[in-house]
Amino acid sequence: MFEKVGAEESARLEALASAVRDELAAAGLPVLAPGLHHALASGAEVQVDDGADAAGGVYVDWEASPRLRECAVRALRLRLMDEPVLRRPGQISAAMMHAMAAILTSAGFTVEDPNDEYRPFHLRVVAGPAPGTAPGWERREEELDMSAWQTAGEGAAAD
Repeated sequence: MFEKVGAEESARLEALASAVRDELAAAGLPVLAPGLHHALASGAEVQVDDGADAAGGVYVDWEASPRLRECAVRALRLRLMDEPVLRRPGQISAAMMHAMAAILTSAGFTVEDPNDEYRPFHLRVVAGPAPGTAPGWERREEELDMSAWQTAGEGAAAD
């Protein structure tokens, strides 16, 4: 029987997945909405495996465009095994794993290769930034302080 993690751990994993989605979106990458139909999906997909086993955790993969996937499936169906399009989705995924690992690591996340034959071309996100660390893209208090705007406006009027 499939056993799931407890409610507290599940909430932690969901919060981590949400932070990963935010960070990838802040970098300008398209991020799939959870539950989006596969036929429409392209971009970073962040999933939570809430199984209470070694494979549980937060995983990130890359979905190439639906058109590229269609072309690869067509070539496979027609047994055109020398068709370059068969390798393209894997090549793209491998490149995007390197890029997303660099983006997440630079933002303070801990990522690793899951070494899982069922999850080729995936990243496993083990932890987020240190507690209390605000994301670099988050609005800062000084941006909300109207006196800074007023001072800037007075300087511009004097010019």
